[in-house]
Formats: sequence, structure tokens, C-alpha cells
Amino acid sequence: MTNKRIQIGVMGSAADLAYGGEIAALAERVGELLVEYGAIVVYGAEKDYDSLSTAAARGAKRKGGLTVGVTYGTGKDIWDKDGNTDVLIVTGLERGGGREFVLVNSCDAIIAISGGSGTLTELAIGYQIDIPMVALTGVGGWSQKLAGTFLDARERRRILEASTPEEAVRLAIDSVKCIT
Repeated sequence: MTNKRIQIGVMGSAADLAYGGEIAALAERVGELLVEYGAIVVYGAEKDYDSLSTAAARGAKRKGGLTVGVTYGTGKDIWDKDGNTDVLIVTGLERGGGREFVLVNSCDAIIAISGGSGTLTELAIGYQIDIPMVALTGVGGWSQKLAGTFLDARERRRILEASTPEEAVRLAIDSVKCIT
């Protein structure tokens, strides 16, 4: 029996996609709830602007949780101006596959909130490595488009659909418990 804590990744839109404050609040709530379940929040640490992933880290820290940021390129300079990142993994890899590969492979499950091309890449990697994926609906982006679907005809693992942060976190945690 292991005492390993569950590591849940939160992936989502970067601020240049102009998401609203209500969606950022949902991401923060996801981070809070993950901590209440005892999970470590893993997220993509951006260098140049805020993101829904960073919002989840803010929520996690507000509840006293542990956060792990995975960033691209070199150097530890990330956008997190409030010190919400406990552990920073500097991949030396760029956006577009390299950083996303390290990020997703560090997770037991992922929760997608809206999202652009980076989130799409992360979901595709999650599908390929066969980890549980949950997509929040009602927020636009790739999570809205892919909720409840398989990514290809192999039908390896359906991307679970959640309409609230509470449902998203419960599905992610329960999915990990089923496979460990």
C-alpha cells in the first residue's frame, strides 16, 4: 500500500484568449476542491501572462495546498506574481508538445477548463497515455468541444463531462481511485 498523493493537472486557457472573470473563478474553485480531496495541483506555469491553470494554483494555495508548476524554456521566471507555486519544474522544452508532454505525464488525471491549442495538445497526450480526463462544460474552448467524447476511433478513454467544478473534481479523483 502506498501513501502517494494524487497529482491532478489543471489545464486551460491562457489570458491571451480573453476568458472572463467568472471562468477564472471556476478554475480557482477547482484548485480549492482538489486540495480538500488531498490532491497536489499540477499546472502549466506560464512566463508571460495569467491563465486558468494559474487560477487553479491560486485557489489551491488559498486552501493551503501543494502546487507544482511546469514551465517551458529555461529559467525560473514565471508569471505567478503571488507566489502560488511551491515546486517549479523547468523543462528546457518549448510550448507545442515538449512542455505539455512533461506536464501531462506528471499527472494521475487532468481537468480541462476551456482552453486553446495547448489544452488540446494536453488532452491528446492524456488520451495517448490513457489517463483520466475531465472536461468542464459551459466555459467554451476545447473542454466544451471535447466533453463526453473519445479523441479517435480506438475509443480508449472517454473525456468525462462535468458541468461544475465540484463534479469535475469528484470525477477526476474517483477515476484515479479506480485505476490505482
